[in-house]
Amino acid sequence: MTPQELKAAVPRGMLSFPLTDFDANGEFDPAACVRRLEWLSAYPSSALFMAGGAGEFFSLTPKEFSAVIGTAVTASGRTPVIAGCGYGTRTAIEYAQEAERLGADGLLLMPPYLVEASQEGLRAHVTAICRATRLGVIIYNRANCRLAAATTARLANDCPNLIGFKDGVGDLELLAATRAAVGDRLLYVNGMPTAETYAAAFRAAGVVTYSSAVFNFVPRTALKFHAAINARDDATVDALMRDFFVPYVRLRARQPGYAVSIVKAGADIVGRGAGKVRPPLSDCTAEEIGELQALIEKLGPQD
Repeated sequence: MTPQELKAAVPRGMLSFPLTDFDANGEFDPAACVRRLEWLSAYPSSALFMAGGAGEFFSLTPKEFSAVIGTAVTASGRTPVIAGCGYGTRTAIEYAQEAERLGADGLLLMPPYLVEASQEGLRAHVTAICRATRLGVIIYNRANCRLAAATTARLANDCPNLIGFKDGVGDLELLAATRAAVGDRLLYVNGMPTAETYAAAFRAAGVVTYSSAVFNFVPRTALKFHAAINARDDATVDALMRDFFVPYVRLRARQPGYAVSIVKAGADIVGRGAGKVRPPLSDCTAEEIGELQALIEKLGPQD
């Protein structure tokens, strides 16, 4: 898939960010990964973002990264596979080129490891990675990679295969400035934690595409909300926010890192467990899992 084909494909539906399956010993389980992707394939999504934040990219060794991406490319059917990519510039280039070698369709470029950097440094970092691959690249604007509108505009001009801007900051003023500077040269993705809770605000700002972590365990509900937000069915949106998303976010906020832990807990509750999270993340407590189960049960069957 060319970068422009990927840019056209991504906004067509729900964006899926599958968990990475670990076995009882904490090792990557490729057979379980295939089963997960087969289950999720019954629910339409426009792209699979593998080894992303929900997929615990930060905890994977290079060998495991290759196994995850290779397994997904083989099992994904016609759905595009977008691989996580990150760390320092040279390491990120190695991940990008490995994902390309394995047959991925694109890259989600996550913030560089640890360091704070100037806008010029971030621009050089993103440019080097884009120039090292033919894949379409979506930049993840969050944490220590918060791009000024002028920086994004320069990147869009200098990097033909930069196709997207995923926002995980939630600064709508900055997002508006970026869209004004770049226009439709890039696609824009709401990449906030539990993006559904921000979907109405981002939609009002002109961004309708978003990533859904809860798609990992309540796919029918995720698709119902996606359809409602796009149809401007405010009654359904408000009901799902009240009955599920708002209490879910309160539960997620109890500990740092629960944005991943709670998704793995949800997957386990619905019989689609992916193993425990890896340190430094911690799993939800038994009490928290019970609260989450009560929320899920109110939604009805997901299969």
